[in-house]
Amino acid sequence: MNSEHYSKLKRMYLQSNVNTQLYPTTECEIDLRKATISIVLSDQYFHALNAVHGSVYFKLLDDSAFFAVNSIVEDAFVLTTSFTSNLVRPVSSGKIEAVGQVRFESKNLFMAESTLYDEKGNEIAFGSGSFVKSKINLSEEIGYK
Repeated sequence: MNSEHYSKLKRMYLQSNVNTQLYPTTECEIDLRKATISIVLSDQYFHALNAVHGSVYFKLLDDSAFFAVNSIVEDAFVLTTSFTSNLVRPVSSGKIEAVGQVRFESKNLFMAESTLYDEKGNEIAFGSGSFVKSKINLSEEIGYK
């Protein structure tokens, strides 16, 4: 377990433009083979029917699976090569939380899954994806500090 690595990943995530400008209430916890990411919902995430747009579901599912994988890759940034998401039920208020876990790892290929919950603990979406090590080193230049 490398808590310094997890802290650097968390800072990199929370300071990225997408999270400071589009998802400003994002919270993130990273541990060995697991990541939990949550946001407090507001109407900025809604589609025309006043429920959260599927892109928010996808982002949290992918991000939590991604950081679960990057928790075990300490030298390089990983990349999502494919991700499938399944939306189970709509949500329009409260806090939602995605929990991602690594399911498979080899030298350069990783598979992870994630589940998204509403604040009552109901499953509202789930997904799984494939990830690979990139040639981009984890460094201060990309916010890993």
